[in-house]
Amino acid sequence: MPDRKPYPSDLSDEQWALIEPVITAWKQRHPSASGHSGRYEMREIINALCYQNRTGCQWRYLPHDLPPHSAVYYYFAAWRDDGTDQTIHDLLRCQVREQAGRAEDPTAANMDTQTVHAAAGVPAAATGLDAGKKSRGRKRGIASDALGLVLAVAVTAASTHDNAIGIDLLDRVAIDNPSVTRAWVDAGFKNAVADHGTALGIEVQTVHRAPDARGFAPIPKRWMAEQVFGTLMWHRRLVRDYERSPATSESRVYWAMTANMTRRLTRTATPTWRPSTTVPAA
Repeated sequence: MPDRKPYPSDLSDEQWALIEPVITAWKQRHPSASGHSGRYEMREIINALCYQNRTGCQWRYLPHDLPPHSAVYYYFAAWRDDGTDQTIHDLLRCQVREQAGRAEDPTAANMDTQTVHAAAGVPAAATGLDAGKKSRGRKRGIASDALGLVLAVAVTAASTHDNAIGIDLLDRVAIDNPSVTRAWVDAGFKNAVADHGTALGIEVQTVHRAPDARGFAPIPKRWMAEQVFGTLMWHRRLVRDYERSPATSESRVYWAMTANMTRRLTRTATPTWRPSTTVPAA
């Protein structure tokens, strides 16, 4: 580690050890034109990504004791475009499932969508109005397993119907997680999603809210999807969509879940943003 004070979002030695083999292999496949290994430590690049995801700061507002934003963005974009971010995420998910006594490959998925406001710099062509929620921005579709681990992410304009997002998620799940044979959805996903799932060998079941339920009531099978969205909200970069490209928004979700899973695997508590309070002596 460099000679600087650590940030709460920094990777510990144990957490970095979970990611380092993939990053090292990537660096070996992508040597620089001059043959050197690069000016910045890869661990510090990851630390900068975790810092930005957790605090929500702009690229140019990254602290000066982290690598410059141009270098951090270079690696972020390269890993987004070649799928390295998802590779790291998926490998960690397998380890978390094994740690929990589950098989590496999930057999069921929860699918849900979340509408978030878009920042002023997001292109209007990539946003829309969610007519049901009367909210303008982007819609984030998530497929997760029974442990609240992400299997697939799809980000679109908020005007996109849940059917289109559900079909997209099913396609991604079928490609990356062919072991999945069942998916639970809410009533926002219509027959087109179920029919598409049948064609892929995935049985799609709609789970309805109990008719006599009053106020907040967790929905069987479906409550885990809401927990996933709540977990993502700990990362302030995801509270609002700041990204020009939907692919960048999807990558943000993978990095947020990667940070969560490294803490889960090393049994490290997630630092809270709330200040500690000291009860004065009587």
